[in-house]
Order: sequence, then structure tokens, then C-alpha cells
Amino acid sequence: MGQRGTDVPGRGPAMTEHEVVIAGAGPTGMMLAAELTLAGTDVVVLERHPGGRELESTRSGGLHSRTIEVLDQRGIAGRFLAEGQTAQVQAFAGVRLDIGDFPTRHAYGLALWQRDFERILAAWVGELGVRVREAEVTGFAQDDAGVEVELAGGGSLRAGYLVGCDGGRSVVRTAAGIQFAGWDPTTSWLIAEAETAEEPEIGVRRESGGIGPVNRETGGGPYGMVLAERPPVDGTPTLDDLRRKLTAVYGTDFGVHSPTWISRFTDMTRQAAAYREGRVLLAGDAAHVHAPLGGQGLNIGVQDAVNLGWKLARVASGTAPDSLLDTYHAERHPVGAAVLRTTMAQVALTMTDARTDALRDIVTDLMGMDEPRRRIAGMLSGLDVRYDLGGDHPLVGRRMPDLDVVTPDGPRRVFTLLHEARPVLLNLGEAGALDVEPWAARVQLVDAAYDGTWELPVLGEVDAPAAVLVRPDGYVAWVGDGTDRGFRDALTTWLGPPS
Repeated sequence: MGQRGTDVPGRGPAMTEHEVVIAGAGPTGMMLAAELTLAGTDVVVLERHPGGRELESTRSGGLHSRTIEVLDQRGIAGRFLAEGQTAQVQAFAGVRLDIGDFPTRHAYGLALWQRDFERILAAWVGELGVRVREAEVTGFAQDDAGVEVELAGGGSLRAGYLVGCDGGRSVVRTAAGIQFAGWDPTTSWLIAEAETAEEPEIGVRRESGGIGPVNRETGGGPYGMVLAERPPVDGTPTLDDLRRKLTAVYGTDFGVHSPTWISRFTDMTRQAAAYREGRVLLAGDAAHVHAPLGGQGLNIGVQDAVNLGWKLARVASGTAPDSLLDTYHAERHPVGAAVLRTTMAQVALTMTDARTDALRDIVTDLMGMDEPRRRIAGMLSGLDVRYDLGGDHPLVGRRMPDLDVVTPDGPRRVFTLLHEARPVLLNLGEAGALDVEPWAARVQLVDAAYDGTWELPVLGEVDAPAAVLVRPDGYVAWVGDGTDRGFRDALTTWLGPPS
């Protein structure tokens, strides 16, 4: 099972055929399904939870700047902004980092619980006509022509590609035999939402057991609670566990009762050695797990999906070579590795001994300086990502700024040109200077003018280009200097051979 070049023994013809099957209807899986659907790819999402996903807890508490930009690129950011609260949510080991001076329309984060994010995202995905089927993936077998996806109960689906967005305990990753190397947990956190008979202490208290904040979600209860446990504790937590931990940290359990939910997570840190094995790919928590400090998990999962979606659509349709999928691992694996590194550092700074206290004081001082603040905040927000795409202009491989450009049809924001998830060739030089005829059906050519300064987060001002090729995920693949040097090669690499 999970081996290339094998068939499913003793099984008749597949019940259904799809270009792509996605295992898991969480944020990553649903965002990927939307990206594929926008590209015209036949996709189905399989979700094992009866009646759909019901989150046992709030999980992620918000969106970072780059994720909001990604949603803006698809024209749906307003849906999320209308229900969340914009704030400077960026933090490193508890130190708040203000990104209000970053050159982006969304120089902030968005406080929005994951359950609400998923609800809003699911509504959009439903409008696109994405099919979500209640089914549990138990394994697969792949050959050169496709993947036989095995389902609980003995059924199967035949697909061109399978993407595991099925979480940290990914069945797809395990069946593919992909190593999930990393580190075992050193800390667990007991998290809950519950009522209390007494008014609890609001804020953060550092004790020998870790950090114990009790946060007011709204006026009065219920209260959200996060309590560190060292050494880490296994198993499903109970109300008695919550009472004991509150008493250990605060000297009282505040008469806690009527929990909405109680859960536990750890700082286990692991990353898939490969994001691809033949026709099987991984994204989100299936590809990387880490402590939630900094709130990056949901965000990088959504960004995994936006990086992968258009590439998988191109390959599945036959308009791009199979090798395009290799760029998914090449680009996103380093991003995941960086997140693992920063979350491990933040966990280390939650220790409460005197040496760590001294280190935290120094880190706090450093974060108050502009250069360290910009560097770390750029990393946490996702605004500093640069894929190694070659080229000597600093824009290549970085997110395209959302400029206000003037086109023959009037003023436009660049992000509005990406709503349909199609690549854009933005020509800021002489009209007609670039010939896209062999790729005309695959790229939008937009002649435009822009007289302002080009500025990137962390990096600062850059030289204004004569043209830029922007991929569907919003990253610059080619920069023109007034000539067509490297232009055809870039189109071939990212859009496929000329037709």
C-alpha cells in the first residue's frame, strides 16, 4: 500500500473518477479545493467526520497579514474582515510586534476563531460548487496512471492525484511511507472554555508549571483558558484535570464548571521529509506540525494550498509537465522548516527558570528595535517569503505588492487581477513590447502605468520594473528590464510549453 507501480489486488473497476481527491476538509483542504475549482479541475474532498467537521475547540485564533492578502487576491478578504477584529496580533514568545508600518493594505492581523474561519471559507467553497463527500480514507495504491484511494467500508475512488490534508496523524502520509522526522513534545498545554463560579484572574501568570493565562472571550463567562504542563501529559483531558491545573497555578480552581470544550496540544515538532511521493502530495498539518505559539499553523497551511493548487491544476490538465509539482516541495518545505525553527525558539522562551527569564528580557529589548522587529514580524506574518526562482531582481520570488495601477479600463488594484487565480503579465512599459501569443489562453496581459515607489516588507524600496509576471499565488516569477530577456523561459517554466 502506498507504493508506486502497484495495483489494488482483487478489486474491480473504480466507482468514480476524479482528477484530484483531497483527504480532509479543514482550512488547507478546502482552500486547495477552491484553488483547483477556480482552475477548472475536477476535485472532490473526502471528510471522515459525520455531518462535516465539528471543531472540538477554537484551535487557531486568527489570520496573519499574508493570509489576509491571499484571501484578498481571491476577492473574499472582506467576508473574514467583517466577522473578525483587526489588531496587531503578531507576537514572538509573548512579545507583541507592531507591523503597522509595513507596506501592505493589511498591516495587521485578524482575530478570528478557526471555527468561524472554516464556516466562512466553507460558504465560499460551496458557492464555487466544490463537492465534499463524507468518507474516510484508509490508504491508497498508485501506479503510473493514477491513484486508487481506499475508503473505510471497502469502497474506493480512482483519481489522477491524491492530496493529504488530513492533519498531523495523516493516513495519507503514513501510507505513502514518507518520513515524519522531528522532535517529541517537551510541553503540553491544557486548553478549555468553561464557566466559573468566581471571577477568575485575567492575564498571564508564569509559574513553575509554565504559563497560565485565563482570557475573557466576552463580558463574563465562558472563559478561555490555556495552561502549560511540564512534563507533557498524554491523553484526553477532563474537567478534573482542568481543576487540578488551575489550582496548581492560581491556588484555586475558581469553581470552574460547564466546559464548552476541553482539549490538549503539545509542542511536538515534525516535518515531512518530502511533500510529494509520485501522484500523492501533502499540505498543511499533514506536512508539518509544531507548537501553536505565534499562530502560524492554519496560516501556512492555507498558503501551502495556494502554492500547490494552480500547479496541480496545470499538471492534471496536461498543460504543464509533471516536474512543475516538484517546485511545490522546493518552495514550501523551506517555509515549513523556518516555522518549525521559530516555534521551537518560542517554546524555549516559555521556560520559567532565571536563565530563561534573563534571555527573555534580552529578546524583549531586541524586539523593541526596528530592524529585529521587522525581520521577525516579517517572518511570522508570511510577508517576507521569497522563493528561490533565480533572477537578479529582488522582486523575483516575492509577493507582488498590491499596487494601484492605471489600465486602459481605468484604475485597478493588482490583487483584483488575481481573483480568478490566473497568472498576470503586468506590462508597465511600452504597450505591445511583449509577445504572449503562444500562451495567450493561459495568461492575462495587462498594460498599465504606475508612478509610485515599489516597496517590499522588511526589504524596503526596490527598483521599479518594466514588467512583471505574477503567478496565480501572487508571487513574481519574472521581472522585465525593458527587454524580453528570460521572458519565454519564464512562461515555459510556469505556464507550460507554448501551444
